[in-house]
Amino acid sequence: MHTEYHKWWSPHLGQDMELKVYGHAGRPILVFPAQGGRFYEYEDFGMVAAISGSIESGRVLVFTVDSIDAQSWANFAAPLAERARRHEDYDRYIVREVVPFIRSYGYGNGKALTTGVSMGAYHAANFFFRHPDCFDGCIALSGLFRLNHFIGAYMDDNVYFNTPLAYLRNLEDPAYLDLYRQSQIIVCVGQGAWEDEMRVDAAELGRVLESKGVPAWIDFWGHDVNHDWPWWRVQMPYFLSKLGL
Repeated sequence: MHTEYHKWWSPHLGQDMELKVYGHAGRPILVFPAQGGRFYEYEDFGMVAAISGSIESGRVLVFTVDSIDAQSWANFAAPLAERARRHEDYDRYIVREVVPFIRSYGYGNGKALTTGVSMGAYHAANFFFRHPDCFDGCIALSGLFRLNHFIGAYMDDNVYFNTPLAYLRNLEDPAYLDLYRQSQIIVCVGQGAWEDEMRVDAAELGRVLESKGVPAWIDFWGHDVNHDWPWWRVQMPYFLSKLGL
């Protein structure tokens, strides 16, 4: 499998950021790590191996990025507003640095599919819904789609516009809704251990999208399906196959 490692100084974050690329061609997929995870997490936990057939066949080109959750939502020592502002720096890093980097490979339609597990699923969904000009779908596995777990009931504009279950309810912009309707949205959650909150959020997201006329596949797996890597290694290749990837 062809792999590449890249590192550069991010002007939007004021620090070095690293990422890895897996594959030689195909539809671009941007992978967000779980809470506080690193760019190599997807490989270390066997996810790259689980979808190696899609990568080696040239159907997908996978980009795995670092998180800065420990500086933003999960930085419990920082003021709440500062955590939200730091996430906005990360948003600019992804959209203004990583997206052009992905586009430089010249594959697909200039947009990427987002994915991630747990908090990575939150990022995958949030970046897709905020930036449908950059992304044309998401596969969100076992994610939460609000931030109360980290910041309680606090709300400001930066929190609001990073809380899919808040801003999607009020979104009426036809340009955004049309792009959502042209995209592929998959949200999956198990019904086993540590999935209770995720199941509630997935169901609510499905209801919100349905109310907007946005097609989405909200998939609930069995009561033996836990919030853990062994199931995510099953789910990701399954959903790629359903997308023809």
